[in-house]
Amino acid sequence: MNRSAQQKSSAHVTTRRLLDMKQNGEKISMLTAYDYTMARILDRAGLDVILVGDSASNVFSGHSTTLPITIEEMIYHAKAVVKGVHDESGRAMVVVDMPFMSYQISGDEALRNAGKIMKEHGCDALKLEGGMIIADTVKRITDVGIPVMGHLGLMPQSIYKYGSYRVRAQEEREAEQLLEDARILEESGAFAIVLEKIPSALAAEATRSLTIPTIGIGAGVACDGQVLVINDILGLNREFHPRFVRQYADLNTVIEGAVRQYVEDVRQTSFPSPDESY
Repeated sequence: MNRSAQQKSSAHVTTRRLLDMKQNGEKISMLTAYDYTMARILDRAGLDVILVGDSASNVFSGHSTTLPITIEEMIYHAKAVVKGVHDESGRAMVVVDMPFMSYQISGDEALRNAGKIMKEHGCDALKLEGGMIIADTVKRITDVGIPVMGHLGLMPQSIYKYGSYRVRAQEEREAEQLLEDARILEESGAFAIVLEKIPSALAAEATRSLTIPTIGIGAGVACDGQVLVINDILGLNREFHPRFVRQYADLNTVIEGAVRQYVEDVRQTSFPSPDESY
């Protein structure tokens, strides 16, 4: 890799950089993080985008849906992640989910909450779920200089409306609406769109039709990038094995084994040793 290429790959990822990646056929990598330590590791590994997801409601707080998490809790997690990235190379873009009912009530409240989230931790962008119904809100937020990532397909904040986590937009009418929503989000100023759990062919069509990047999760390889929950790829959750997740490690077993060994060492007084004592 020449010097200019190295500088480009190590520079902080921006909305412009993501657009360039789409145009150049470079795939975008994105994972969730909720704390300082994990953010440092992900940034050091060369990840393009870190999502402070409202999935923290599930994997961090143990709720069955993303709905209970609050703005204050999202800000708490975002502050830790932003600090972790800034304490390292500062390369990864940090995107923060706006939680349920923080932007759906009115445009004024959405703008106020978006500003609050951005001002309190200095992230790079926000993510909102929905299409045409939130288009005016997306425009208002982007018009004041806050970048917005969209989210279509399976939208976890609407899970009670759907009634299940099944694949979305399999019927022609819903597929056509998704494509229209994607177009509207782009026109409203969104810089990228997450496509969750939709047919691969539909995701490919959406990706071709948009000038902004698409980030897939359970939406096939044709998307401009991919996102997964960090706990899932590390195998921290034994009970959750959706088809679209590839598990890259089994840390649940590793951590449990390490703790069991620690408990045994303490009970047998083999820890601490003289070398581990003062």
